Amino acid sequence: MLFNSIDFAIFLPIVFAAYWLIANKGTKEQNLFLVISSLFFYGYWDWRFCFLIVASTSIDFFLGLALGKRNKAEKREILLYLSLISNLGILAFFKYFNFFLENFVEAFSFFGQSISVDGIDIILPVGISFYTFQTLSYTIDVYRNKIEPTDDFISFLAFVTFFPQLVAGPIERAKNLLPQFQRSRTFNQIEARDGLKQILWGLFKKVVIADSCAVIVDHIFTHNTELPASSLLLGAFLFSIQIYCDFSGYSDMAIGIARLFGFDLMKNFAFPYFSRDVGEFWRRWHISLTSWFKDYVYIPLGGSRGSKIKALRNVFVVFIISGFWHGASWNFIAWGLINALLFAPLFLENKNRSKLDDIGDQPKNMVKDVVSMLITFSLITLTWIFFRADDLGHAFQYFHSLFNSSIFSLPSVEKEGAALMTLILIGYMLIIEWLGRRKGYAIEKLLFNKSQKIRWIYYSFMIFVIGMYAETNETPFIYFQF
Repeated sequence: MLFNSIDFAIFLPIVFAAYWLIANKGTKEQNLFLVISSLFFYGYWDWRFCFLIVASTSIDFFLGLALGKRNKAEKREILLYLSLISNLGILAFFKYFNFFLENFVEAFSFFGQSISVDGIDIILPVGISFYTFQTLSYTIDVYRNKIEPTDDFISFLAFVTFFPQLVAGPIERAKNLLPQFQRSRTFNQIEARDGLKQILWGLFKKVVIADSCAVIVDHIFTHNTELPASSLLLGAFLFSIQIYCDFSGYSDMAIGIARLFGFDLMKNFAFPYFSRDVGEFWRRWHISLTSWFKDYVYIPLGGSRGSKIKALRNVFVVFIISGFWHGASWNFIAWGLINALLFAPLFLENKNRSKLDDIGDQPKNMVKDVVSMLITFSLITLTWIFFRADDLGHAFQYFHSLFNSSIFSLPSVEKEGAALMTLILIGYMLIIEWLGRRKGYAIEKLLFNKSQKIRWIYYSFMIFVIGMYAETNETPFIYFQF
């Protein structure tokens, strides 16, 4: 069930109303209702995978309880390894089995040995990468004695399956979200109103911006050998905007929906395209995943301790694994490696955390900051080509066609009027995001000093525009495939 679908527009009000109607019955009843609603939401794609998510959740729940009862280091390590093997084993089977099988066959072919092995037609469960990391972090934190294991299975199941963030994050930590399921919740009109605004902005970014870009991007990437380089440059730019508006739009909607039910999810995007270097970009992009890799991969590998070479090795490991997490294809691994190469000079010079203030905080540096921001955006845009390409060969082909004299010609696109309107809307979106860059989300305080009537006119206009761009066949979110 997609957030931008008619089905969800029916589902959400019903669940919202029923949830608060049973609030006086107690927290356990609320949690049980959320579990049932979330499994219905998840099973809407394929009900069979509800068994998988419940099984995965049960494994970590009982391993967490076992960890809480064990003091000997050896036994605790065994329990941790059981969690790692079971979680990563399930993820590897569903997401990476055919990738490894195909590369195994190709490796034999490289050495002159021909073997034939049939792959398995495996359906990738929606959101498996997200909820696997969420449950895995719980077991690791219990093992590290950072949190106490819970003995409330329903609240733990609600924590894992919570439908707003189930299929594409934010990847929440048990330390933040689980206690929210274990305390009583009462309806807060101010929080709910704020949640609705964030949902509205997320919908605008997804339906109006991302889906409009998708039509042009799909055509350009499909016909990249037939179009001038200027069109390919436009396609790369529009995909940068598409993936940001698609994913941050989802995160805005997830956070806003959670707020309707009395929950606070972590911020997942902090206006990353206003970053002045690649280090700042990765602190602002998909924050829940980058912080997950920092805490559970980078630091355990040694982090920044030891020699600079070892620390740099750890950086490369994180970026490459991050690329592989996104998809079982070499172009994603290449995408991670290229980002590591862009990040490395900053890391070696200890400048990867030099940009901690918001752009525009120091007016005297504004011109320099804007230039740095444009350079960073251009570099990130080029890396996204590897992310969007069908495979590694397609990515190289796209780059080969990109750099020639036709880059100075006018782009050739279908439906020029629609493309021009898309660029205008992108400009509007970037202006609003710039004005709201110091807030939790772009329109959090927009027109706050104006009358309620003016604000409602603005919100109504946004709803009208979203309705104009909404299509009968909803476009899935990009990150649902991961």
